[in-house]
Amino acid sequence: MQAAPPVAPVPQTQPNIAMVAGEASGDLLAGLMLEGLKARWPGLTAAGIGGPQMARHGFEAWWPHYKLSVHGFGWEVLRRYREIVGIRSQLQVRLLAKKPDVFIGVDAPDFNLHVERNLRQAGVKTVHFVCPSIWAWRPERIEKIRASVDHVLCIFPFEPELLATHGINASYVGHPLANVIALEPDKAAARAALGLQPDDRVLAILPGSRASEVQHLALCFFEAAALVKRSQEAIKLIVPAVPALRGAIERAAQRAGMLDQVQIVDGQSHTVLAACDVTLIASGTATLEAALFKRPMVIAYRMGWLSWRIMRPKQLQPWVGLPNILSRDFIVPELIQDRASPPALANAVLQWFADISDQPAKMAALQRQFLALHHSLRRDTSQLATDAIEKILAR
Repeated sequence: MQAAPPVAPVPQTQPNIAMVAGEASGDLLAGLMLEGLKARWPGLTAAGIGGPQMARHGFEAWWPHYKLSVHGFGWEVLRRYREIVGIRSQLQVRLLAKKPDVFIGVDAPDFNLHVERNLRQAGVKTVHFVCPSIWAWRPERIEKIRASVDHVLCIFPFEPELLATHGINASYVGHPLANVIALEPDKAAARAALGLQPDDRVLAILPGSRASEVQHLALCFFEAAALVKRSQEAIKLIVPAVPALRGAIERAAQRAGMLDQVQIVDGQSHTVLAACDVTLIASGTATLEAALFKRPMVIAYRMGWLSWRIMRPKQLQPWVGLPNILSRDFIVPELIQDRASPPALANAVLQWFADISDQPAKMAALQRQFLALHHSLRRDTSQLATDAIEKILAR
């Protein structure tokens, strides 16, 4: 009896995915996710709002990611409100006209949760990548998350259990940056790439990746740097600048009388963090990057008066910097709003340089804490996120 011919495999459906990522950090996270999705489904199509990291994986950006970049409350948001609402309305019309297999909102919760809720009500499956920090502030968001999202992809290990208590499905996928950054960064190679000497004492200055952050922090940071240089002239100063904000950063350095004493480079924030001894840094994702590079830091943040008045009562924890939040302790100093004065920032920076020279046990303990944090966040994020999305698509 002749054997039956082998059955040809059924081609796997290639999903049509819509994504929205706001700001450079969201673009980076979404790009890493797309890498995993494309490996699983080479014919996948993805479109929406994104940036250059997403474009590298074939993403079609209907609007650039920086259109969603806002900071704080009050006037900073109000002056952009009309444009952002217009983009959101046009996006929803487009997505509802031709429904994607799944919508993935990457961070940008104020924008994405609204879109996700409307799409979910219309029968579109929705995923939110990066749990809004309901554990830090604005706990009222939990109801909006529950109404808007089929599944949350979490980058911190404690978040799925927290969400489960509120009836929200979630998976821990690790933090993508923990895989991008080596467990033992190569300081010598980074210094060589930046033209620094192996024995230089180097302070990295990171005043933020948003125009409003640079507006509120850059001058203060450079005035602090001037005080640092006055105390220890040999310390080298280096600033990784978002190219679009380089002009604003240079103007702030000029106002502080420091333009000829700082090395400003376009981008290269990871190289700068690997090369430095200490960093003066704006609160945000960059502080986690600094911790993964095992660099002592001084975290600072300032915003407009109205934004601060609105935000301050919503804060649920005593920490604002991610290394401190994840460690549940002030392992690095935070100077926020009025406390972020140039003398206070300079003193905190100089204390780290003194500790590097005089307190080896203290510095070794800090390195161990940073390394433990790194290991806790290191997972195959692309694989885990893709597995979760595949299960959602199969429902």
